Amino acid sequence: MVWCSSRHSEAAGIGVNWGTMASHRLPNKTVVQMLRANGISKVKLFDADPGVMESFRGTDMELMIAIPNEMLELVATLPAAARNWVRRNVTRYRTAKNGVKIKYVAVGNEPFLKAYNGSYDNLAYPALKNVQDALVSAGLGESIKATIPLNGDVLSNGDSTLPSGGIFRPDIAPQVLKVVEALAEHNAPFVINVYPFLSLQQDPHFPRDFAFFDGTDFPLVDGNLSYTNVFDASYDLLVAALTKAGYSNMTIIIGEIGWPTDGDINANVANAVRFNQAFIRHVLQSGTPLRRPPLEAYLFSLLDEDQKTISPGNFERHWGIFGYDGKAKYRLDLQGSGNATANLVNASSVKYLPRQWCVLDPSGDIARLGNNMDYACSHSDCTSIVPGSSCDGMGSDAKASYAFNSYYQLYDQLNTSCYFDGLATITKTSPSSGTCQFKIQIATTNSSASRSYEPNCELPPGAIPPAAASRLAAPP
Repeated sequence: MVWCSSRHSEAAGIGVNWGTMASHRLPNKTVVQMLRANGISKVKLFDADPGVMESFRGTDMELMIAIPNEMLELVATLPAAARNWVRRNVTRYRTAKNGVKIKYVAVGNEPFLKAYNGSYDNLAYPALKNVQDALVSAGLGESIKATIPLNGDVLSNGDSTLPSGGIFRPDIAPQVLKVVEALAEHNAPFVINVYPFLSLQQDPHFPRDFAFFDGTDFPLVDGNLSYTNVFDASYDLLVAALTKAGYSNMTIIIGEIGWPTDGDINANVANAVRFNQAFIRHVLQSGTPLRRPPLEAYLFSLLDEDQKTISPGNFERHWGIFGYDGKAKYRLDLQGSGNATANLVNASSVKYLPRQWCVLDPSGDIARLGNNMDYACSHSDCTSIVPGSSCDGMGSDAKASYAFNSYYQLYDQLNTSCYFDGLATITKTSPSSGTCQFKIQIATTNSSASRSYEPNCELPPGAIPPAAASRLAAPP
């Protein structure tokens, strides 16, 4: 095996992505305590939310904070806007007492993604340049680097089917190469998001064993190198593209990688354990045919997020190694030491709403069930009852109960959110069964769903009518 060296290998290791697209968020301090309890020292964020940033004061955790894509035009066209963003979101935290250890600024997220139809293609490089210049002007250019997390679709094999044929996608190659040149100028890393799960999920003919790290009877042979998994092939495809561009030693960080646990036939706990544990060991101990270990990577993701769009698939809300409430979904050794007893540490002191659920009342008018289920699922998270998911094996009545309860918990167990044309009732007996778990929502002030309905406002179809609500409120 011939390895190419890369810079900053001492900074390699496993971090996590912390996304916050949840209806009920754990308190920021609770999450940071959970990170510390699990020995996680590298965290990648998708913005620079002040509350989240403040929660990292006085810790030694390395952060990658981000500028959202919707701000790229502003910072690309106005250097003063980039300086202002750096002042408000970097300098104020980095230079203050008990400061925050910001290491990277992600300028956008996957701006060259094909799905964006070129919207950000000509903004990525000038935005990156302006932000890095702003960091330099603030005296932070040596300690904090600007970069751009890119999707694997920026790469192509060209006319080859092998990793060694790696090039940047011809339609965006000029823009990407300008980004690479800027990264090299400031000794910044190339950040790439790699998703073997999607390779398997999107292609029914994709070889299943090639998505994991258990070996294969049909390795991909590329000259004197042999590839037994799609991660190595994808990573070295990038190494080849960078080498052809003249940057063979550029540091590479895996910005996002992971495996979801629900919402698809391939998304389950068993596969998530199989992939994530082997991936951690692989990048820390084995490396790829072209890059020696350890490699730096951020697992996607820390927590489930029930408000993420499901346009890519129902699995999008189930990437967390922890559930929405900070409970570990499975055993995982983040150090890759092979310790069979290693486990994740749950979030502490989490408060829940009362142990009660909204379920189907079979005595109701079942003819109205379809419309009410559709309404519940259009407003809440029903991704666990789709085909191939954890609750797929439940009967239709149980699925209706799941939908009603999902809505009920989203709206903080309001009595008015468990009616559904008289089809629903509240129970204190858990309807959970096997892999199908009916949630009890956490009690938090960070709810994005909680709201009160004014008397003159139209009530949603799932809510109890005003007359019945008044009866509920009246003393016996």
